Amino acid sequence: MSALVAVGVGCRRGVAAEAVVTLVEQALARLDLSPADLAGGAGALCTAAAKGAEPGLRDAAARLGLPLIGLPPAALAGTSERAQTRSDRVVALFGVPSVAETAALAAAGPDARLVVPRLQAGGVTCAIATARPDLAPAGAGPRGRGESA
Repeated sequence: MSALVAVGVGCRRGVAAEAVVTLVEQALARLDLSPADLAGGAGALCTAAAKGAEPGLRDAAARLGLPLIGLPPAALAGTSERAQTRSDRVVALFGVPSVAETAALAAAGPDARLVVPRLQAGGVTCAIATARPDLAPAGAGPRGRGESA
């Protein structure tokens, strides 16, 4: 893999690592990927810097074998116009429409696109962005392993 697959995550305070892991695995499955496919620097778990010390996120990153990257507010804000979903609560708290989507887009780079828009479950949100041209949601054409749908 040449481009980063950025898994953006937002969460409520005190969320359990298991909730994060479960949602991340579900999001990756939409691309026919697993956490192991992102090993060796090909992927990262990304969030707002303010969430970077959240124990559930730190534990989830360790379980998934992915680095946890906390992004500054300006980086998230710089991708706001490309977010596909909006939470008024998140706008009030973080100044962006979706922590998960903006973190994924910011970490994946200026040419990144959302390949899995925000999913939500158990107090966790997750979205995936990448600049990799071969990744699209399962059933939507070329997929993570270069297969056709």
